Amino acid sequence: MSADSEDPKDGPTEPSLWGATGNGVGPWALDRGLPLPEDPRYDPELLRDGDARNVVDAYRYWRRDAIVADIDSRRHRLHIAIENFENDANIGTVVRTANAFAVHTVHIVGRRRWNRRGAMVTDRYQHLMHHDSTDELLEYAKQTGLTVVAVDNVPGSVPLETAQLPADCLMVFGQEGPGVTDTSKGGAVMTVSIAQFGSTRSINAGVAAGIAMHAWIRQHGDLNRAW
Repeated sequence: MSADSEDPKDGPTEPSLWGATGNGVGPWALDRGLPLPEDPRYDPELLRDGDARNVVDAYRYWRRDAIVADIDSRRHRLHIAIENFENDANIGTVVRTANAFAVHTVHIVGRRRWNRRGAMVTDRYQHLMHHDSTDELLEYAKQTGLTVVAVDNVPGSVPLETAQLPADCLMVFGQEGPGVTDTSKGGAVMTVSIAQFGSTRSINAGVAAGIAMHAWIRQHGDLNRAW
């Protein structure tokens, strides 16, 4: 297993100049007319040039490492894993949603390379870890005291809407089509499913991950610390 490294070729870069996108906030002096802050969390270049990054207002002008450190101080006990044995375009969306919910770590199982465009640069603020196999992922969960829950609409699954999710949880999601592997299901305390009422056999894996993460947040998240 390994922490995932950043490959700028896989996704969009994050602009540091105000004029690069027209979004965000301009230079500190122009926008606020106040002296520059002395707080070491602020980035001198962003204060000077403006901050067009995809971050909440509370993190405007902050250095990237300062943002990560602040999120680390309040990350949830939820881990997310997605099996990447085929080419799956949903991983970026899963990472972006995990960042929104301050998930502890996103684990990518199988192929190391994935399309980062859907992450919208949020992977820079989210802890990622790679595992070569599902067995390696399950061993990690055992060693770290995480309870594995598979998410898949299969016979015998427990409805997510009524399931009591573990606090120290590793949720595992599969690929579009084949779903979660039998190895993951075998290592999970339960498989949960999302109620559907239309004609489609399944919903997008990225959407399913967002629904499942929010179900955990409703049970265990500190809603008083939400933005």
